[in-house]
Amino acid sequence: MAREFALNTGASIPSVGLGTWQSEPGLVGEAVATAIKVGYRHIDCAQVYGNEKEIGVVFKKLFEDGVVKREDLFITSKLWCSNHAPEDIHWPVRTKKGSAGFKPENFLPTDIPATWKAMENLVDIGKTRAIGVSNFSTKKLEDLLKVARIAPAVNQVECHPSWQQTKQMEFCKANGVHLSGYSPLGSPGTKWLKSEVLKNPVLVMIAEKLGKTPAQVALRWGIQTGHSVLPKSTNEARIRQNLEVYDWSIPDDMLIKITEIEQARLLRGDFLVHETLSQYKSVEELWDGEI
Repeated sequence: MAREFALNTGASIPSVGLGTWQSEPGLVGEAVATAIKVGYRHIDCAQVYGNEKEIGVVFKKLFEDGVVKREDLFITSKLWCSNHAPEDIHWPVRTKKGSAGFKPENFLPTDIPATWKAMENLVDIGKTRAIGVSNFSTKKLEDLLKVARIAPAVNQVECHPSWQQTKQMEFCKANGVHLSGYSPLGSPGTKWLKSEVLKNPVLVMIAEKLGKTPAQVALRWGIQTGHSVLPKSTNEARIRQNLEVYDWSIPDDMLIKITEIEQARLLRGDFLVHETLSQYKSVEELWDGEI
Protein backbone atom coordinates (compact mmCIF):
# COMPACT_ATOMS: atom_id res chain seq x y z
CA MET A 1 0.00 0.00 0.00
CA ALA A 2 1.40 3.37 -1.05
CA ARG A 3 2.34 5.72 1.74
CA GLU A 4 1.44 8.71 -0.44
CA PHE A 5 -1.25 9.85 -2.86
CA ALA A 6 -0.41 11.89 -5.96
CA LEU A 7 -2.06 15.31 -6.20
CA ASN A 8 -3.09 17.09 -9.38
CA THR A 9 -0.18 19.53 -8.85
CA GLY A 10 2.48 16.83 -9.15
CA ALA A 11 3.14 16.97 -5.39
CA SER A 12 2.35 14.00 -3.15
CA ILE A 13 0.37 13.96 0.09
CA PRO A 14 1.21 11.35 2.76
CA SER A 15 -1.63 8.90 3.34
CA VAL A 16 -1.50 9.37 7.13
CA GLY A 17 -1.06 12.77 8.74
CA LEU A 18 -1.21 14.02 12.31
CA GLY A 19 -4.26 16.11 13.09
CA THR A 20 -3.77 18.95 15.59
CA TRP A 21 -7.35 20.20 16.12
CA GLN A 22 -8.05 20.33 19.89
CA SER A 23 -4.46 19.37 20.74
CA GLU A 24 -3.75 21.50 23.79
CA PRO A 25 -0.90 24.01 23.97
CA GLY A 26 1.92 22.44 25.91
CA LEU A 27 1.08 19.01 24.50
CA VAL A 28 0.78 19.64 20.77
CA GLY A 29 4.46 20.48 20.27
CA GLU A 30 5.61 17.24 21.86
CA ALA A 31 3.02 15.31 19.84
CA VAL A 32 4.25 16.83 16.58
CA ALA A 33 7.89 16.14 17.45
CA THR A 34 7.06 12.52 18.34
CA ALA A 35 5.04 12.04 15.17
CA ILE A 36 7.79 13.32 12.90
CA LYS A 37 10.44 11.24 14.68
CA VAL A 38 8.41 8.03 14.23
CA GLY A 39 7.75 8.69 10.55
CA TYR A 40 4.83 11.08 10.00
CA ARG A 41 5.44 13.51 7.14
CA HIS A 42 2.10 15.34 7.07
CA ILE A 43 1.02 17.68 9.86
CA ASP A 44 -2.45 19.19 9.59
CA CYS A 45 -2.80 22.64 11.16
CA ALA A 46 -5.02 25.72 11.15
CA GLN A 47 -4.72 29.21 12.57
CA VAL A 48 -8.01 28.85 14.42
CA TYR A 49 -6.70 25.85 16.37
CA GLY A 50 -4.62 28.32 18.39
CA ASN A 51 -1.49 26.15 18.49
CA GLU A 52 0.38 26.94 15.26
CA LYS A 53 3.01 29.06 17.05
CA GLU A 54 4.04 26.14 19.27
CA ILE A 55 4.07 23.81 16.28
CA GLY A 56 6.23 26.29 14.35
CA VAL A 57 8.80 26.38 17.16
CA VAL A 58 8.99 22.56 17.04
CA PHE A 59 9.40 22.56 13.25
CA LYS A 60 12.27 25.06 13.52
CA LYS A 61 14.11 22.95 16.09
CA LEU A 62 13.62 19.72 14.13
CA PHE A 63 14.96 21.40 10.99
CA GLU A 64 17.96 22.85 12.86
CA ASP A 65 18.71 19.48 14.50
CA GLY A 66 18.62 17.69 11.15
CA VAL A 67 15.75 15.40 12.17
CA VAL A 68 13.84 16.24 9.00
CA LYS A 69 14.09 18.70 6.11
CA ARG A 70 11.35 21.23 5.41
CA GLU A 71 10.97 19.94 1.86
CA ASP A 72 10.18 16.46 3.21
CA LEU A 73 7.15 17.65 5.17
CA PHE A 74 3.62 18.29 3.89
CA ILE A 75 2.24 20.99 6.16
CA THR A 76 -1.40 22.00 5.84
CA SER A 77 -2.81 25.23 7.20
CA LYS A 78 -6.28 26.72 6.68
CA LEU A 79 -7.79 30.12 6.07
CA TRP A 80 -10.38 30.92 8.74
CA CYS A 81 -13.81 32.39 8.01
CA SER A 82 -12.84 35.89 9.17
CA ASN A 83 -9.89 36.00 6.77
CA HIS A 84 -11.48 35.25 3.43
CA ALA A 85 -8.97 37.16 1.48
CA PRO A 86 -6.03 34.72 1.33
CA GLU A 87 -4.08 28.36 2.27
CA ASP A 88 -6.95 26.01 2.56
CA ILE A 89 -10.43 27.56 2.81
CA HIS A 90 -11.63 26.15 6.13
CA TRP A 91 -15.40 26.59 5.66
CA PRO A 92 -17.43 27.98 2.73
CA VAL A 93 -18.60 30.68 5.12
CA ARG A 94 -17.39 34.24 5.71
CA THR A 95 -17.50 36.28 8.92
CA LYS A 96 -16.50 39.86 9.72
CA LYS A 97 -12.78 40.61 9.95
CA GLY A 98 -11.50 40.12 13.49
CA SER A 99 -14.66 38.40 14.71
CA ALA A 100 -14.51 35.33 16.91
CA GLY A 101 -16.97 32.47 16.93
CA PHE A 102 -20.09 32.31 14.80
CA LYS A 103 -22.52 34.94 16.04
CA PRO A 104 -25.19 35.40 13.36
CA GLU A 105 -24.60 39.16 13.24
CA ASN A 106 -21.01 38.51 12.07
CA PHE A 107 -21.94 36.54 8.96
CA LEU A 108 -21.11 38.11 5.58
CA PRO A 109 -21.87 37.06 1.99
CA THR A 110 -19.22 34.65 0.76
CA ASP A 111 -17.30 35.28 -2.47
CA ILE A 112 -15.46 32.00 -2.94
CA PRO A 113 -14.19 32.81 -6.49
CA ALA A 114 -12.50 36.00 -5.23
CA THR A 115 -10.90 34.20 -2.30
CA TRP A 116 -9.77 31.40 -4.58
CA LYS A 117 -8.18 33.84 -7.01
CA ALA A 118 -6.05 35.23 -4.16
CA MET A 119 -5.04 31.69 -3.22
CA GLU A 120 -4.09 30.90 -6.81
CA ASN A 121 -1.68 33.83 -6.58
CA LEU A 122 0.09 32.03 -3.72
CA VAL A 123 0.85 29.20 -6.15
CA ASP A 124 2.01 31.66 -8.82
CA ILE A 125 4.56 33.26 -6.49
CA GLY A 126 5.79 29.93 -5.10
CA LYS A 127 4.43 30.26 -1.55
CA THR A 128 2.70 26.87 -1.56
CA ARG A 129 2.86 23.53 -3.38
CA ALA A 130 -0.88 23.02 -3.41
CA ILE A 131 -4.10 24.82 -2.50
CA GLY A 132 -7.35 23.22 -1.50
CA VAL A 133 -10.63 23.59 0.34
CA SER A 134 -12.27 22.11 3.39
CA ASN A 135 -15.88 21.28 4.23
CA PHE A 136 -17.06 21.82 0.65
CA SER A 137 -20.10 19.86 -0.47
CA THR A 138 -19.93 18.14 -3.85
CA LYS A 139 -21.95 20.98 -5.38
CA LYS A 140 -19.78 23.73 -3.89
CA LEU A 141 -16.66 21.93 -5.12
CA GLU A 142 -18.22 21.52 -8.56
CA ASP A 143 -19.07 25.24 -8.68
CA LEU A 144 -15.50 26.17 -7.74
CA LEU A 145 -14.01 23.89 -10.41
CA LYS A 146 -16.05 25.74 -13.04
CA VAL A 147 -14.31 29.06 -12.29
CA ALA A 148 -10.90 27.99 -10.93
CA ARG A 149 -7.78 28.65 -13.00
CA ILE A 150 -5.90 26.26 -10.70
CA ALA A 151 -8.07 23.35 -9.56
CA PRO A 152 -8.19 22.55 -5.84
CA ALA A 153 -5.74 19.79 -5.05
CA VAL A 154 -7.60 18.64 -1.93
CA ASN A 155 -11.01 18.81 -0.28
CA GLN A 156 -10.58 18.05 3.43
CA VAL A 157 -13.85 16.78 4.89
CA GLU A 158 -15.19 14.67 7.74
CA CYS A 159 -14.77 11.05 6.67
CA HIS A 160 -14.87 7.80 8.66
CA PRO A 161 -16.71 4.47 8.47
CA SER A 162 -19.85 6.07 9.92
CA TRP A 163 -19.76 8.95 7.39
CA GLN A 164 -18.18 7.53 4.26
CA GLN A 165 -18.74 10.44 1.85
CA THR A 166 -19.45 8.10 -1.08
CA LYS A 167 -20.83 10.82 -3.37
CA GLN A 168 -18.03 13.23 -2.54
CA MET A 169 -15.42 10.51 -2.99
CA GLU A 170 -16.69 9.55 -6.44
CA PHE A 171 -16.83 13.19 -7.55
CA CYS A 172 -13.31 13.91 -6.31
CA LYS A 173 -11.85 10.85 -8.06
CA ALA A 174 -13.62 11.74 -11.31
CA ASN A 175 -12.28 15.31 -11.20
CA GLY A 176 -8.72 14.81 -9.98
CA VAL A 177 -9.27 16.25 -6.51
CA HIS A 178 -7.86 14.34 -3.55
CA LEU A 179 -10.17 13.75 -0.59
CA SER A 180 -8.50 14.02 2.80
CA GLY A 181 -10.48 12.79 5.80
CA TYR A 182 -10.49 14.64 9.10
CA SER A 183 -11.87 12.98 12.24
CA PRO A 184 -11.16 9.54 10.71
CA LEU A 185 -11.69 8.01 14.15
CA GLY A 186 -14.93 9.92 14.72
CA SER A 187 -13.29 12.55 16.96
CA PRO A 188 -13.75 10.54 20.19
CA GLY A 189 -12.12 13.23 22.32
CA THR A 190 -14.63 15.94 21.36
CA LYS A 191 -16.93 16.38 24.36
CA TRP A 192 -19.70 18.17 22.44
CA LEU A 193 -19.95 15.47 19.77
CA LYS A 194 -21.60 12.14 20.51
CA SER A 195 -19.21 9.84 18.71
CA GLU A 196 -19.52 6.06 18.78
CA VAL A 197 -17.57 5.36 15.58
CA LEU A 198 -14.89 3.19 17.15
CA LYS A 199 -17.49 1.27 19.16
CA ASN A 200 -19.36 0.19 16.05
CA PRO A 201 -19.82 -3.61 16.22
CA VAL A 202 -18.60 -4.05 12.63
CA LEU A 203 -15.28 -2.29 13.32
CA VAL A 204 -14.87 -4.12 16.63
CA MET A 205 -15.50 -7.48 14.91
CA ILE A 206 -13.02 -6.76 12.11
CA ALA A 207 -10.41 -5.53 14.59
CA GLU A 208 -10.72 -8.71 16.64
CA LYS A 209 -10.42 -10.95 13.57
CA LEU A 210 -7.39 -9.09 12.21
CA GLY A 211 -5.65 -8.56 15.55
CA LYS A 212 -5.81 -4.78 15.21
CA THR A 213 -7.48 -1.94 17.07
CA PRO A 214 -10.78 -0.43 15.84
CA ALA A 215 -8.84 2.80 15.23
CA GLN A 216 -6.35 1.02 12.98
CA VAL A 217 -9.22 -0.59 11.06
CA ALA A 218 -10.88 2.80 10.55
CA LEU A 219 -7.63 4.32 9.28
CA ARG A 220 -6.82 1.37 7.04
CA TRP A 221 -10.34 1.53 5.60
CA GLY A 222 -9.74 5.15 4.65
CA ILE A 223 -6.44 4.46 2.91
CA GLN A 224 -7.84 1.43 1.08
CA THR A 225 -10.75 3.46 -0.23
CA GLY A 226 -8.30 6.00 -1.65
CA HIS A 227 -8.11 8.96 0.70
CA SER A 228 -5.61 10.25 3.22
CA VAL A 229 -6.48 10.27 6.92
CA LEU A 230 -5.66 12.75 9.69
CA PRO A 231 -5.95 11.11 13.11
CA LYS A 232 -5.34 13.41 16.06
CA SER A 233 -3.54 12.26 19.19
CA THR A 234 -1.10 13.58 21.77
CA ASN A 235 -0.48 10.08 23.18
CA GLU A 236 2.83 8.62 21.98
CA ALA A 237 1.60 5.01 21.91
CA ARG A 238 -1.46 5.91 19.85
CA ILE A 239 0.56 8.16 17.55
CA ARG A 240 2.71 5.12 16.77
CA GLN A 241 -0.28 2.76 16.46
CA ASN A 242 -2.02 5.09 14.02
CA LEU A 243 0.94 4.79 11.65
CA GLU A 244 0.98 0.98 11.76
CA VAL A 245 -1.49 0.57 8.88
CA TYR A 246 0.71 -0.29 5.90
CA ASP A 247 1.76 -3.93 6.13
CA TRP A 248 -1.73 -5.48 6.24
CA SER A 249 -5.09 -4.98 4.58
CA ILE A 250 -8.81 -5.44 5.17
CA PRO A 251 -10.22 -8.34 3.09
CA ASP A 252 -12.91 -7.55 0.53
CA ASP A 253 -15.69 -9.30 2.44
CA MET A 254 -14.95 -7.15 5.50
CA LEU A 255 -14.85 -3.99 3.37
CA ILE A 256 -18.35 -4.84 2.21
CA LYS A 257 -19.46 -5.12 5.84
CA ILE A 258 -18.14 -1.60 6.47
CA THR A 259 -20.24 -0.21 3.62
CA GLU A 260 -23.32 -1.47 5.47
CA ILE A 261 -22.67 0.70 8.56
CA GLU A 262 -25.42 3.23 9.28
CA GLN A 263 -24.33 6.69 8.17
CA ALA A 264 -24.52 9.93 10.16
CA ARG A 265 -22.54 13.16 9.87
CA LEU A 266 -21.03 14.22 13.22
CA LEU A 267 -20.09 17.84 12.50
CA ARG A 268 -23.37 19.18 11.11
CA GLY A 269 -22.48 22.86 11.12
CA ASP A 270 -25.64 24.08 12.88
CA PHE A 271 -23.61 27.08 14.10
CA LEU A 272 -23.29 28.32 10.50
CA VAL A 273 -26.98 28.60 9.71
CA HIS A 274 -29.53 31.28 10.53
CA GLU A 275 -32.93 32.01 9.07
CA THR A 276 -32.17 35.65 8.27
CA LEU A 277 -28.50 36.52 8.94
CA SER A 278 -26.66 33.63 7.25
CA GLN A 279 -26.58 32.84 3.55
CA TYR A 280 -27.42 29.29 4.65
CA LYS A 281 -30.92 29.04 6.10
CA SER A 282 -30.62 25.37 7.06
CA VAL A 283 -28.07 22.60 7.55
CA GLU A 284 -29.44 20.97 4.40
CA GLU A 285 -28.64 24.12 2.41
CA LEU A 286 -25.14 24.38 3.91
CA TRP A 287 -24.32 20.86 2.72
CA ASP A 288 -26.51 20.97 -0.41
CA GLY A 289 -28.48 18.00 0.81
CA GLU A 290 -25.44 15.89 1.76
CA ILE A 291 -26.53 15.44 5.36
